[in-house]
Amino acid sequence: MQDQRIAKIAAVAVNITKVLIIIYLGFLEVFKIGKLIKENLDAELDISRKWASQNYSILKKRLAKQTVARV
Repeated sequence: MQDQRIAKIAAVAVNITKVLIIIYLGFLEVFKIGKLIKENLDAELDISRKWASQNYSILKKRLAKQTVARV
């Protein structure tokens, strides 16, 4: 009787440990995915910033030419 109770407690402890390990590994994967997404978005945002900077520079030059032409 005592041996069966110890075996059941041990089985429950092992199952709880398995669940905790699965949860832990799941969190690790989520953080890895988040890190990869952040890296990809940073690269895309860098490209967008360069594009916006170039277009803003072109716009400033055109506006400067227009103001000189008006004077």
